[in-house]
Amino acid sequence: MNDDRMFTDVDREKQQVRERVWDALDASGATHDVTVHGRIPNFVGSQEAATRLGELPAWKHARVIKSVPDKAQLPVRALALSEGKTVFMAVPKLADPHPFYLLDPAVLTIPPAQAASSRTASEFAPKVGVDDLRAVDVVVLGSVAVNRAGVRIGKGAGYSDLEFAFLAEAGLIDENTVVVTTVHQRQVLNVELPRTSHDVGVDVIVTPEETITCPSPHRPSGLIWEHLDAQKIASIPVLAVRAPAHGKRH
Repeated sequence: MNDDRMFTDVDREKQQVRERVWDALDASGATHDVTVHGRIPNFVGSQEAATRLGELPAWKHARVIKSVPDKAQLPVRALALSEGKTVFMAVPKLADPHPFYLLDPAVLTIPPAQAASSRTASEFAPKVGVDDLRAVDVVVLGSVAVNRAGVRIGKGAGYSDLEFAFLAEAGLIDENTVVVTTVHQRQVLNVELPRTSHDVGVDVIVTPEETITCPSPHRPSGLIWEHLDAQKIASIPVLAVRAPAHGKRH
């Protein structure tokens, strides 16, 4: 089986998982959205999950947080800023040569909960490049589904995996960086989940009711150029300037 067919099959399996989880969340009223299809679920209990995450020693010791911009993780970002932690959050689709917003609690002039909103950050937070980032202590991911082994499925765009990969290549993420996701309990599945070699696994899953430590989750050490097509590379400036002349998928 060639690589293109393999990834097509894995993508199809992932989408089937997403649809099952989205359907279950919609049916149970477990989110703040009318429907969560196509999204990282903004789940009921996200504040409680953030509070539980804040009790972890790794969180207490962290100074720099790299977080997704999704609404479900807004309480996590607000908590980080309220505790004096620096937060980096990706620009939508990484579509800027400076692909991260810098949220520095030392210079905030608005409340942390307001500053942590992705919409507000886009209006006031400076954009910075990878060279301006500091080593990351905790990476916060959103998920559609995750299992207890730490295999995670996002909404399908792949940006979180790309961000992780090029931060790892830059030496800003290493084996000491803790990767966490906050989710509703219904998003935690007791089954094997499909994954590829570029997918980032999580060390810790936090729900409003439970903290789960995952055994030896998979971590890519950098970008896997063969898994990126030319269109994706061209749309992301930090990738386009670094792309090798060969080895890309078309």
